[in-house]
Amino acid sequence: MLPVGWERVRDFVIGDTERPVTAKRTARTPGQLAVRVPRNGKERRVFAPCAFVGREGERVALYEDAACRLLLCLVDGRGREVDDERHHEVHDAQGRIIGTLRRIPPRTRPFKHSWRIDQPGRPPILGRNQWVSGDAREIAARVVERSLFGALDALASLGAEGGDQPAKPRTLEWRAEEKVVMVSEGSEKVTVKADWIDRRLAFAFALVGDR
Repeated sequence: MLPVGWERVRDFVIGDTERPVTAKRTARTPGQLAVRVPRNGKERRVFAPCAFVGREGERVALYEDAACRLLLCLVDGRGREVDDERHHEVHDAQGRIIGTLRRIPPRTRPFKHSWRIDQPGRPPILGRNQWVSGDAREIAARVVERSLFGALDALASLGAEGGDQPAKPRTLEWRAEEKVVMVSEGSEKVTVKADWIDRRLAFAFALVGDR
């Protein structure tokens, strides 16, 4: 499957599936591990690659071609500790830094870590759990919603075998100047909402993982 342009991607996943199983398709078609863009409707779904995943030493690499010759960017997957934060720098093919992904520890328990993307020349992008993202009114509305759907989920799980449900990846809202500019579900499914975000930084978050 031919790659598509990466610069203006909106929705993407990290995976090695080109064509998933659907009601009209009985077998999955595998491909290379890549940043992939969902295309077509539900029954004819394909995941077109826009950047292929590889490695350059200890760093995660993204390439524009399947042969992994045209370097797109390098991601410091291990990161480095800076004042209790973990920083993951992202460099372009010429070695210039294009941004930094920062994992920020919680101030108190039981809250989880948050994220920040620093893109030169742009406002910081803060990634926080959707339930505590936004102003006081938005948070209050989500508390009510969570209480309702939490109760419904608990009732539904009573009929499940064993009563245990797999943990869902958390959804993060990424805000810049109080506007939602990106949403991520776990580490693999990301939706970019602002045109000005360098997609390579969004890819970097998915590759590093929300852990």
